[in-house]
Amino acid sequence: MSASSTPASGLVRMNPPVFWFAATVILLFGLVVIAMPEQAGAWLLQAQNWAANTVGWYYMLAMTLYLVFVVVTALSGYGKIKLGADHDEPEFSYLSWAGMLFAAGISITLFFFCVSEPLTHMIQPPQGESGTAAAARQAMQILFLHWGLHGWGVFAFVGMALAYFAYRHNLPLALRSALYPLIGKRINGPIGYAVDGFGIIATVFGLGADMGFGVLHLNSGLDYLFGIAHTQWIQVGLITLMMGAAIIVAVSGVDKGVRVMSDINMLLACALLLFVLFAGPTQHLLNTLIQNLGDYLGALPTKSFDLYAYDKPSDWLGGWTVFYWAWWIAWSPFVGLFIARISRGRTIREFVFGVLLIPLGFTLAWMSIFGNSAIDQVLNHGMSALGMSALDNPSMTLYLLLETYPWSKTVIAVTVFISFVFFVTSADSGTVVLSTLSAKGGNPDEDGPKWLRVFWGAMTALITSALLFSGSIDALKSAVVLTSLPFSLILLLMMWGLHKAFYLESQKQIAQLHSLAPVSGSKRGKGGWRQRLSQAVHFPSRDEVYRFMDSTVRPAIEEVTAVFVEKGLHVVTQPDPAHDSVSLEIGHGELHPFIYQVQMRGYFTPSFARGGMGSKQINNRRYYRAEVHLSEGSQDYDLVGYTKEQIINDILDQYERHMQFLHLVR
Repeated sequence: MSASSTPASGLVRMNPPVFWFAATVILLFGLVVIAMPEQAGAWLLQAQNWAANTVGWYYMLAMTLYLVFVVVTALSGYGKIKLGADHDEPEFSYLSWAGMLFAAGISITLFFFCVSEPLTHMIQPPQGESGTAAAARQAMQILFLHWGLHGWGVFAFVGMALAYFAYRHNLPLALRSALYPLIGKRINGPIGYAVDGFGIIATVFGLGADMGFGVLHLNSGLDYLFGIAHTQWIQVGLITLMMGAAIIVAVSGVDKGVRVMSDINMLLACALLLFVLFAGPTQHLLNTLIQNLGDYLGALPTKSFDLYAYDKPSDWLGGWTVFYWAWWIAWSPFVGLFIARISRGRTIREFVFGVLLIPLGFTLAWMSIFGNSAIDQVLNHGMSALGMSALDNPSMTLYLLLETYPWSKTVIAVTVFISFVFFVTSADSGTVVLSTLSAKGGNPDEDGPKWLRVFWGAMTALITSALLFSGSIDALKSAVVLTSLPFSLILLLMMWGLHKAFYLESQKQIAQLHSLAPVSGSKRGKGGWRQRLSQAVHFPSRDEVYRFMDSTVRPAIEEVTAVFVEKGLHVVTQPDPAHDSVSLEIGHGELHPFIYQVQMRGYFTPSFARGGMGSKQINNRRYYRAEVHLSEGSQDYDLVGYTKEQIINDILDQYERHMQFLHLVR
C-alpha cells in the first residue's frame, strides 16, 4: 500500500462494473416482487426462517467479532495510528465532531421501535412468563442489546477501514480498498468491483427497510392527526413524495438549508425526549435507565452468544436479533462512509471510542425513557390496549403513548414533523452515499455524479414500495437478512485485510528505528558550528527554498534515480506541475514501493524570530521548509542546508530502512 498504489485521478464518474452489477440485481429483485407480491412475500418469509435456523449462529458470531476487533484494535498499539498521514490534523474540533457523531445516531426508526419493541418483548418474551415485571426487565435488556454496542461496532469497523485506506494510503474511498493487503491491485478488477457491488445491494435494502418503517410510522401519525387512511397506496405516495424531496435536495445544492433544518430537528428531538422524561414518572424513568444500563452491560457477554438453543424452537430469534444484526450490517457502508469523511486526522483509538460511545449514550437514553414510559403505562396503569397495539399496529404505538401526556395533539404533530425531516435527510444522505460507492475518480471527499443520486433514490423507493406490497414489515425484515448475508462475509475479509495492514505498519515503524547505513558525518553543510547556528535561526523565504530545490534537491534525486535505473529497478517519476516538490518512487512488484518525496511547505514565522524586522512584518511573513515525505506522510525534518551528498545519503538511509521493512514482512 502506498500513496500511489491506485491514485484517484480525473473527474468523478460512474464505475460501470460496480453500477451495472448492483443495479441489475436490485432491479430484477424489485420487478419480481412487484409482479408476484404474494408469492414473493411467502418466499421471503421462508428464506428468512431458513436463514434464522441455519445461519443465525453465524450472524451472532460475526457481529461479536466486529465489535471485539475494533475494541481490541483501539486498545492495542495500533490505536495510535492516524486515519491519515502522520502530520494530518482533524478537520473538525472535538465538539463539532462529537455533534456530527451524535447526529449519525438519530434515525426515524428510533420513533418506530422505541415503544413497540419493548412492549412486544414484554408480551411475547423469548423466555419466561409474559406480562410481568421480570418480562419487562428482560425486554429492556434485549432492546439495549439490539440498539447497543454491536451495531455501532460494525459502523466503527467499516468507517475505520474506509478512512484508513483512503486517507493513509490514498486508495479509493471504497469498500474494495480494504482488500488491498490480500489481493493487491486486483481490487480494481472483478473481485474488487463485486465487493463494492454487494455493499451497494446491502445498503439499498438497509435503506429501504429504514424507509419502510419510517413510512409506516408517518402514515400512522397522519392517520391519527388527519384521518388519512393507513393503506399501501398512501404509503407508496408518501415514499414517492419524500424520496422526491430527498432527490431534489441531493442534486440541487440546497442541502445547506436542509442541514440547518436537521440541526433544529435534533434540538426538537432532544426537547421531545426531555418532555417525556419530565412530564412522566421522572424518578422511575431515571431509576430504570441506570438499571437497564447495568443489566445490559452485565449480560453483554452472554447475550452476545444467546441463541436460545435449549428453548422450544420459535421464529423469535430470526424476526428480531438476526434481523437487527443483518440490518446494522446493511447500514454499515452508509454510516461508515459518513463517519469516515468527518474523521480524517483522528487516531484509531479516539475514532473507535468516539463512534462507540457518543451516539450510543443518546440512543440508549431514548430507548429507555420511551420504552419504560410505555411499560409503566401497561403494567401500572392498566393500558392493555397500548400493549396490544404493539403487536397489531406497531407504527401507531408511539402516538398512543404520547396521547397520555399533556398537549398531546401538539406533541404528536411535532413528532410527525421531526420524523418527516429525519426521513428526508436520511434518504438524501443515502442517495449521495450510494452514488459515491458506484463511482470512481476524483479525490476521496468528492461525491458521486448527480444523476447517480437520482437513480439510486428511485431504486430505493422502488424496493421499499415493492416490499411493503409483498408483506409489509415481515418482507422488509426478510429482504434485509438475505441481502446482508454475502456482505457480512466480505466484512470478515475486510477485517483480515485491515489486520494485515496494521501488522505491516507496525513492522515498518520498527524498521524505521533501524538504519543499516554507516554514519556519514553531520547532516548539515560544512562550515562549522557558526553555519549550523546561522541555519538554525534562519527562516528561508519561498524563493530561497525554490532555489534550493532546483540547485540541490532535484540534482540529488536525479543522480540517485539514474543509478537505480542502471541497477534494473523500476523507477516511477511523478509530475510536479506546481514545481514545489520532487519525488522518487521505486516499485517492487506486488510489494510496497519505496517513496521519497521532498515537498516545500510554508509556515508562519514565529514571533521570537525578530531578525531585524518589525513586528507587523513578522506577523504576516511566512517561511518555508523542504520537508521529507515517505508513503505514510511527513517525517517532520527539513533538508534546507543539506549538501547534495548528504541528501543522497538520506535517501539511501530511508531506502535501506524500507528494505529492512520488506525483509521483516517477506
